[in-house]
Amino acid sequence: MDSSNSYLDGILFIMLGFGSDGVPPLVQLRTPPASVSGLSCLPSSLAGYSYTIMKLGPLQFTRKGLSVASTSACLTFTIFQSASLCLTTTTPEQLASAFRWFMVPLTFIGVPVAEIILTLLLSLRFINLVFDEFRNVALGIVARRIQWHQLTTMETFDVCFMYVHRIFKNIFSHAEQISKAMVARGFRGNSNTHKIYLFSDSSLGIGDFLSLLCLLGLIGATILSEQLLI
Repeated sequence: MDSSNSYLDGILFIMLGFGSDGVPPLVQLRTPPASVSGLSCLPSSLAGYSYTIMKLGPLQFTRKGLSVASTSACLTFTIFQSASLCLTTTTPEQLASAFRWFMVPLTFIGVPVAEIILTLLLSLRFINLVFDEFRNVALGIVARRIQWHQLTTMETFDVCFMYVHRIFKNIFSHAEQISKAMVARGFRGNSNTHKIYLFSDSSLGIGDFLSLLCLLGLIGATILSEQLLI
């Protein structure tokens, strides 16, 4: 699971790094050059500053691209790892039960709480399937001992496309199987008439209250720091 997260973050970093500010704009300067106006040419930066870090054909990896790519990759890695850690320590049924307990008052204003909880439960259960598919594909690549340095560029893209196609094919196959299983169990699209059995205890202990106090303290500290910075 960690290796699949790293692969996804690496692909996201490369795509955003070359795509955010990758293609230089073809514009014409509004001001005339220094030679035409009679001014001496300004010397380049003595510190060796360069906005462009690397070039790859028509694409370029700039400092803006590095900032956007690193920020997005770090946030994506944090989100994936948080979801993985949350699902490792808490079952999807317990998470759905907790969300339903907090969202029950919203039913009085017309919020479809049952539909939201069912969608959340299916999403949480489906995340493990996605991670398993990426892990199985990564293990398959390692087991086949592909000599990447002996492949051409087109062969490398062909192999990568084949494995990506296999991942999405297996994911859609799992989604279809889940849909057929729900229909076989009597689900007809109305979450209010279909009872969801979460099989989870909603008892609160001392650790739960301490976690809530820490969360409230963290939120209060964040709000206070923003007010002080303003």
